[in-house]
Amino acid sequence: MKSKTAGIRIVAASVPGILHTRSNMPCQDYFKHARGRNFVAVVSDGAGSAKFGKIGARIACDTLCDLLKNAPWPQIRDQVVHAVRISRAKLCRHRFNKTKDEHGLADFGATLIGMVYRGGKGMFFHIGDGAGIAFLDDRHDEFVASRPENGSFACETFFYTQQAWLENLRFLDFENAKSVFLMSDGVSSFSFSPDFLKIEKGFTAPINRYLANEPCKQKALRALNNTLNMPKAQRINSDDKTLVWIGLAE
Repeated sequence: MKSKTAGIRIVAASVPGILHTRSNMPCQDYFKHARGRNFVAVVSDGAGSAKFGKIGARIACDTLCDLLKNAPWPQIRDQVVHAVRISRAKLCRHRFNKTKDEHGLADFGATLIGMVYRGGKGMFFHIGDGAGIAFLDDRHDEFVASRPENGSFACETFFYTQQAWLENLRFLDFENAKSVFLMSDGVSSFSFSPDFLKIEKGFTAPINRYLANEPCKQKALRALNNTLNMPKAQRINSDDKTLVWIGLAE
């Protein structure tokens, strides 16, 4: 029997923003994907204000992929909630958590944008900024987008390490997508109009077409890295940049 995740293609890149490069700091973004009965991909952006944001991002991605790849589909939303709780519990026990409880989670602040997929059905799960786009046609006219969510101020967003994480966890279903973009905040500003109501086809469409039609994964990865590292891209947004492209056409 053919696997329900067979034929899925992934090209993913993560590059440090110019501010981190100038300060000789590592990229705080992290991504991971996994296959089982489900396909799972997750992007997490470690908060620049958090001392161990990269650790928070890594633990979330690793845990969500491990626990969701074989999770039962009818309970998939509950399984996402469970996986985030396990991620938080791991951080409570982490050796860098001085209080060894939820009071120390602020040092690991990170956002989440991910998707889980099986047999034509997909679902985004999302906390904070970053974004996900599921393209439903080859013209990029039809799409489902999980948009960024910020707080009362432009520079404020939500993290899975915050006490109110559950009320900020969002789900969005999609079906029969051709491809999916998952991106951190450093890329979402290029992918949407300023009000986030429309997508910027001038950025998303060429990337989607190229990656869908390039058979050599090394060439595709090199092209994606070069795009994210372009001087113009770094000038427009100095944040770390992660883009995960998933080809779903079966």
